[in-house]
Amino acid sequence: MIRSMTAFARQASQHDWGSLIWEIRSVNHRYLEPSFKLPESMRRLENDLRERLRKTLSRGKVECSLRVQFQAGGGSSQLSINTELLTQLISAGESVQQELNEPSALNPLQLLQWPGIMSEPETDSDLMCEQALALFQVTLEQLVESREREGAALKLFIEQRLDTIGDITAAVKQQLPKILQAQRQKLQERLQELKTELNEDRLEQEMVILAQKADVDEELDRLDAHLIEVRRVLNKGGACGRRLDFLMQELNREANTLSSKSIVTDTTQAAVELKVLIEQMREQIQNIE
Repeated sequence: MIRSMTAFARQASQHDWGSLIWEIRSVNHRYLEPSFKLPESMRRLENDLRERLRKTLSRGKVECSLRVQFQAGGGSSQLSINTELLTQLISAGESVQQELNEPSALNPLQLLQWPGIMSEPETDSDLMCEQALALFQVTLEQLVESREREGAALKLFIEQRLDTIGDITAAVKQQLPKILQAQRQKLQERLQELKTELNEDRLEQEMVILAQKADVDEELDRLDAHLIEVRRVLNKGGACGRRLDFLMQELNREANTLSSKSIVTDTTQAAVELKVLIEQMREQIQNIE
């Protein structure tokens, strides 16, 4: 399926010791660029997380955030205080105060903020990491589903523009013989006034030059070929954003050539409409993986 690079997923799980909450956000990017916000105790998971992302996604800037919330209450879930370290810290603080001219009372909250004074509840860290990985996989699958839903909408959007472009090129092809005949007639009328100055050979040369300038059959054929290729890539699915972006450049090149060869207002207007539709597709394709 076609996947968008813009998506969001969130999953939470409850455990005896507390809860885990994963949030994954992704936006469009030329390459796969993951970043992680993890608790210090979970840092060892980063390599495994990167590998899972690499196997699942091809492109996009992906932000992964994990929150760990310990359950409040009694038992082993209570925060513990390192009383031995606290005693040493208080003793050191009192010694410093004796050297000060204006000593002040020790602030209990500041003491608690000292590294190592308070510790989180003891839990099985291996079990927590295992649970975090399992929840990450579920969240990643949700992200992929979101990207696929958005991708399906983008595919429909692009297909609608392709249909309109096909209608425009078919109309130009149908009108082209009439356009050439009308221009040929106009040229004959203008040259008729200069008949004394232009011989028949020169008249024929001018007709050939006009036909060459107005001949856009090749451009229209290439437009049709590119439309077929875009549809093929869309139906094939997978990571096709770069390929589609290249095809938009090719479509735009043919539309510009059609505009430069235009000899009537209708063809010029058709070329402008083509370029607008191609630009609309190109903007949306920037979000396709």
